[in-house]
Amino acid sequence: MMKLKLLYLFLFVILFVTHAQAQTATNVYRTTGPEKGTLMIVGGGGKSDSIFAAFIKLAGGLNAPIVVIPTADGNEKHDQNSGGAGTFRKLGAANVTVLHTYDKNVANTDSFVQPLLNAKAVWFGGGRQWRLVDAYANTLTEKLLWKLLERDGLIGGTSAGASIQGSFLTRGDSKNNQIMMGDHQVGFGFVKNIAIDQHVLARNRQFDLFEILKNRPELLGVGLDENMAIIVRGNQFEVLGNTYVLLYDTNFWSSEGSDLKNLPDKNKLFYFLRNGDKYDLYNRKVIK
Repeated sequence: MMKLKLLYLFLFVILFVTHAQAQTATNVYRTTGPEKGTLMIVGGGGKSDSIFAAFIKLAGGLNAPIVVIPTADGNEKHDQNSGGAGTFRKLGAANVTVLHTYDKNVANTDSFVQPLLNAKAVWFGGGRQWRLVDAYANTLTEKLLWKLLERDGLIGGTSAGASIQGSFLTRGDSKNNQIMMGDHQVGFGFVKNIAIDQHVLARNRQFDLFEILKNRPELLGVGLDENMAIIVRGNQFEVLGNTYVLLYDTNFWSSEGSDLKNLPDKNKLFYFLRNGDKYDLYNRKVIK
């Protein structure tokens, strides 16, 4: 009888551990957006006023307080038109503040973060995404970015300002932007379990994300062409723009179906989404 009880206990432990491992594996592969707030993730280019106009509307209109952070560009000097702030003003935004430092100690002070306390939206300009990490990661500034989302605010950004919003920092090397897995690999993580690339079709980068996904297969890959955006709310996003967003989720989707298509191995698959298409981040599938 004792041996039988020990056998049952042994089997129970095995089943419990197997179930826990399965749950852990499932959770590792889940991609999630912020619980509150909205993200606007833009693929660079900077030539589409419609993207900036859409951001203003999402922020709450022309009088909404918008903070622009141009730090990624690496310039020595910044004025109140830097990082896209001038474009926002040209389109009628009446309450735009440029916030910048390269000094993490400054970014950790109460006086520096004052504009973030009442902001409705924050916009990250383009450049090199590692500069944003060096300046703001693990500071009071980053903490207040999360607070902004918690009060249903808006965070957006283009090019470097797009990649920084993911958990894995694509092209985050401080030497050059062709190193996909560089000396900076952790973004701000507003979207978890994701690698975000930009300028994808305009610069023929459509195959570059495979290097990251080969080494980090748990990540969802998203590649944005120039002047393309995804609007993330919770665990879903909608595509905005006139070209394409590329999805690397080891599946294939087409409005024509895929049964008769000659497809490559799943680890070499990507597909395109266009304006108005919607995607379920959590379950990694197109919303039809």
